[in-house]
Amino acid sequence: MNFFKKIFGSSDAASDEEHESEYGGGNPIPNSHLSIDEQFIFNFKKNGGKFLYCENKQEVAEQFENILEENDWFENEVLCYEPGLFHLLEENKLIYVSPRTPKFLLASCENLIADEGSILFSSKQIRQDKPNELPANIVIIATTSQILPMKSDGLSAIKRKYERDYPTNITTIKYFEKAKEEDFTQYGSVAKNLYLLLLEDL
Repeated sequence: MNFFKKIFGSSDAASDEEHESEYGGGNPIPNSHLSIDEQFIFNFKKNGGKFLYCENKQEVAEQFENILEENDWFENEVLCYEPGLFHLLEENKLIYVSPRTPKFLLASCENLIADEGSILFSSKQIRQDKPNELPANIVIIATTSQILPMKSDGLSAIKRKYERDYPTNITTIKYFEKAKEEDFTQYGSVAKNLYLLLLEDL
């Protein structure tokens, strides 16, 4: 299965779908006919997230460099708690030891939640930081196998994954751009400029 072709195979269908959802009369699940992969991408992008599909780890590294270049983040401080990601920072001469003013957070995540288009984190990725304490810019590296239908599925997956060393600070980030003034659904939430590097692993 080529995930990228499946999601973006027909640009006409995608534009029709966007048109329908924009003027579609308030159906609470306008994209319920989509697969969970497609549903996640649809909702994630609707929330303002930036999505980059990667077929392999080399493409992850290349897309990460493109993000650094686009935002002029080279030679800056970065918040990253995961040793498995340090090589990406070292390759690009980014400072991650005791950062004082990090430009962005580089992290993995627990799961990607399709029905909300949100990212589920735990203390394994963000320690005890609350969303409003994290940098405004976030770069997430995740895999297609981490996409789950609902938040309850994500919580169940965490329970299965960590039988003994159960993480704390389980939280989701859902909004990736500043709310329009009239949008009260985002009240109290913190908008993040979020890039998702999604690696095909299925």
